[in-house]
Amino acid sequence: MPDWRAWMPDVAVGLVVLLAGLIEVLDLDHRLYPSDPRPALALVVVGIASAVALSRRQPAAALTLVWVVCAMQVVTGTQLLLVELAIAVVAFGTARWGTAATVLASALSIPVAAAIVVLWIDSGVFYSALDSAGFRSLVAQTVGWGDRWQVSAALLGMSVLGVPWLAGLALRFSDRARVSRRSQEAAEAERDQAEEIARLRDQQAQLARDVHDVVGHSLAVILAQAESAQYLDDVDTQGLKRTMQNIATSARTSLDDVRQVLASTAGEAARPTRHADLDSLVEGVRASGHEVVSTEIGTPQPMPPELEVVAFRVLQEMLTNAIKHGRRDQPVRVERHWEGDLRIEVANAVDHAAEETQPIQTGPGGQGVEGMRRRLEAVGGHLDVRRRTDPPTYTATAWVPVRTPA
Repeated sequence: MPDWRAWMPDVAVGLVVLLAGLIEVLDLDHRLYPSDPRPALALVVVGIASAVALSRRQPAAALTLVWVVCAMQVVTGTQLLLVELAIAVVAFGTARWGTAATVLASALSIPVAAAIVVLWIDSGVFYSALDSAGFRSLVAQTVGWGDRWQVSAALLGMSVLGVPWLAGLALRFSDRARVSRRSQEAAEAERDQAEEIARLRDQQAQLARDVHDVVGHSLAVILAQAESAQYLDDVDTQGLKRTMQNIATSARTSLDDVRQVLASTAGEAARPTRHADLDSLVEGVRASGHEVVSTEIGTPQPMPPELEVVAFRVLQEMLTNAIKHGRRDQPVRVERHWEGDLRIEVANAVDHAAEETQPIQTGPGGQGVEGMRRRLEAVGGHLDVRRRTDPPTYTATAWVPVRTPA
C-alpha cells in the first residue's frame, strides 16, 4: 500500500480539527473578546490541526509543533481556543507511538506547560477563552478568585493532557506485552522444532549405529566362517555342512536383529536382549573358527532392558573388531566382571606389521569406537581402548552400569 494511503486516517482527523477550529475563529466576531486578529488565530488552528495529523506517524514532530504554537501564543498574548483541547490527541500519540525520548519529553511537557500557565499567561487570555466557550458564570467566578484561577487552570490543563497521555502509555506497554508474548511463543515454537529435529537426528544416528553393529558383526562372522571352509579337506563333507549351517544361522540371526532394530524405530516393542545373549555372541565367534577364551567373574546381576541392549551391542562391536583386525592364530580373550558395574574387556593379538595401523574401526557417523563410546556415555558408562606392544595387543574395556542412572 502506498504511504499516502496509510496517512489518510491521520489526515482526516487533522481536517476535522482544522474545520472545527476555523468555525470557532469565524464565530469569535460575535463574542465578547474579538480583539485577536483572524490570521494569528487561523495560524494557531492550522498548527494544532497539523500536530494532530502528525501525532501517530511523527509524534516527535507533533510535539514540537505544539510547543511552537503555544510559545507563539504566550509571547503574543493570542487568545486560547477551545479547539486547542485537541492537544490531548498529541499527548496520547506521543505516549503511544513515540520513541523513548519523545515519551520523556511529552511527560515533562505537561508540568512545564502548567508552570507556564501559572507564571506567564495573561488572565485576560484565560477569561476570553472561557467566555468564548460559553462559560460566562465560570468567568465571573474566576474573576472573583483573583490569582487563584491560575492554579485551577494549571490543574485542569494537566488533567486534560495527563489522562490521554497515561492512556497512551498504558496501550504502549500493553502492545509491548502482546508482542513479547508473541515473540516468546515464536521462540518456543522454534525451540520445539529444533528439539524435534535433534530428536530425529539422534534416532537416525542410533539407527545407523545399530545397523552398523548388527550387519558389521554378522558379516565379519560369516566372512570368517567362509574363510575357514577353505582349509577343510575335500572329503570333509560334514565339516562343510556345519560351516554352511553356521553361515546360514549367522545370516538368519542378523536378519532378525535388523528387523528388531527397524521395529524399535517404528515404535513397536523391541524384544529385550538378555544376559544369555552375551554368551551367544561368544559362541557365534567360536563357530566362525576363532578361538575365544571367555571368563566371567562375579555374580551376574539383572539389568534393565535398555542397559542389556547397550552391553550386547558394545560386546558385539568389540568382537567384530577382534575378528576383523586380530590374528586368527591367537585367541580372543573376553572377560566379564560383575563388580558393582559390569566391566567387559576384550583383548586380541595383532601382527607386528599392523602395530602402526588403527585396527579398530572409527568410521564416520558415530560408528566403531565412537559409536560404543556414545552408547556407554548415554547411560552413564565409559569406554577405554588401549594398544599394548608387549605382546602387541589391543584391549577394549567398557564399563556398563547395572542400574539406570537417575
